[in-house]
Amino acid sequence: MGPSETSLIACPMQTTHSVLMIRPTRFSFNQDTAGNNHFQRPPGAAEDVQAKALQEFDGYVATLREHGVRVLVHEDGAAPHTPDSIFPNNCWSSHPDGTLVLYPMQGRNRRLERYKGVLAHLHEQYQVNRTLDLTSLEQEELFLEGTGSMVLDRQQRICYAGYSTRTHARALDQLVAHLGYELCAFHARDRQGEPIYHTNVMMSVGSQLAVACLLALDDAQERAALRQRLESSGKQLLPLTWAQLESFAGNMLEVHNSAGEPLLVMSRSAWRSLDAEQRRLIERHVQPVPVNIDTIERIGGGSARCMLAEIYLPERQPQLELSR
Repeated sequence: MGPSETSLIACPMQTTHSVLMIRPTRFSFNQDTAGNNHFQRPPGAAEDVQAKALQEFDGYVATLREHGVRVLVHEDGAAPHTPDSIFPNNCWSSHPDGTLVLYPMQGRNRRLERYKGVLAHLHEQYQVNRTLDLTSLEQEELFLEGTGSMVLDRQQRICYAGYSTRTHARALDQLVAHLGYELCAFHARDRQGEPIYHTNVMMSVGSQLAVACLLALDDAQERAALRQRLESSGKQLLPLTWAQLESFAGNMLEVHNSAGEPLLVMSRSAWRSLDAEQRRLIERHVQPVPVNIDTIERIGGGSARCMLAEIYLPERQPQLELSR
């Protein structure tokens, strides 16, 4: 499929009320990804990481459902061992015209996640009209890890992305050409000067509110351009401090419930890091939904947004039996 087949169907809403989550079977510290994910921390010797992660996961699902969000839960398989399956938003993304995008992953054990039934699960329940498969870029070591590498403004068709070893310019250019998005790219670094592995740990874009750690952009021109693009697209900007970035306050996701009411999902560590004024700003736009995922954050190096794969695909219509 070439760029001439660009999807130009506008997304009527920035957010969805349907998400997919993967219930972990063998959650653990992933040595494959630890080299450039500086949020990961190895567990204690006697720590039962899987049991804690399972408890946190089930609590997260229950909280979302209590708030009226539709959650499709896929049970992870024990083999092959894919310790980061719990973060499904990196391997694929879906779009309202029925497009499913498959992404080139840097971590070798993350590539195995494609073969554990999730994509078949989607095809069974949703209408997939086309598949944009970028996974062959792995052979050239060109990576783009889904809505971890990118933060999408679906209404304005803007793709925000911070370059890193997991977010390559050529892969980004291909993606935005196929989907018909404008690219707003930049270089983002953590407090130690290391590239931030995924854009979605330093920023989030919702219907009216954008959260971003502008301190992560060293280049003054890039910082000003990011601020200007967010504000010119109609978003109110909530700037984050370094400490808030390190508490995963950038890793939020806005969804909506069955009544169409906006919710902003985040970890409780992210919510606790915000000051009173920031909390009030959030509450003016959305209902905050903090969840306890302390173990998953610490061991996995990802937070609330990483655990949610948004479903924008049209639902399959049931086949009607014709009476004779």
